[in-house]
Amino acid sequence: MPRDPNEPVRLTRIYTRGGDAGETSLGDGSRASKLDPRIRAYGIVDELNSHIGVALAGDVPEPLRATLVRVQNQLFDVGADLSVPFAGPDERLRTSQQMIDWLEEQCDVHNATLPELKSFILPGGTAVAAHLHVARTSARRAELAALEADVNPLARVYLNRVSDLLFILARAANAHAGRDEPLWRPGA
Repeated sequence: MPRDPNEPVRLTRIYTRGGDAGETSLGDGSRASKLDPRIRAYGIVDELNSHIGVALAGDVPEPLRATLVRVQNQLFDVGADLSVPFAGPDERLRTSQQMIDWLEEQCDVHNATLPELKSFILPGGTAVAAHLHVARTSARRAELAALEADVNPLARVYLNRVSDLLFILARAANAHAGRDEPLWRPGA
C-alpha cells in the first residue's frame, strides 16, 4: 500500500545504535562517517531549522510568519537532498531552481519596504530579529559545509539565498516592531 504523502516517515523507535561507532546511514542506505562534510552540512541545516523554530515561537509579525514556515519545510527538503549522494539529476527529492526562485521573490517582496542600507547592521533589535540573525549565521555555516561536500550545487545556492532572506526578514521584524536597527558605528 502506498504511503500517505503526509506521512513521509514512520518512526517507532528513535534510537537505533547504528551510529554508536561514528557512522550514520545516508538517505540512500549507504553508510558514512559522522565526520563527513555531508553529515556536517545537513546537521547544520537541522540546527538552522531549529533556530527558525525558536524565532517562530516568538512574536513574529504575520507578514513574515508564512514565509518562515515555508522555509522550515523547504529546509527539510534540502536536508533530504544533502543526505543522498548526488551524481546528477535523478528522481529523488532535490533542491530545485523553483525553490531558489521563490526565495529570491521573497527577498524582493520583504526588502521592498525597507530603507536603503547605509551602514552594516548589528545582529539584534527585537528578540525575533536577533533569532533570525542567529539563523542566518547557521545558514552561512551550512553553506560552507555544503561547499566541502559532494552535493547538489542547487542546495548550496539555496543555503546562500536563505541566509540573504533571513537577513532581510530580521530587518523586517525590527521595522514591523517600529524598532530602530542597531547600526555598526566604525570605531565606536
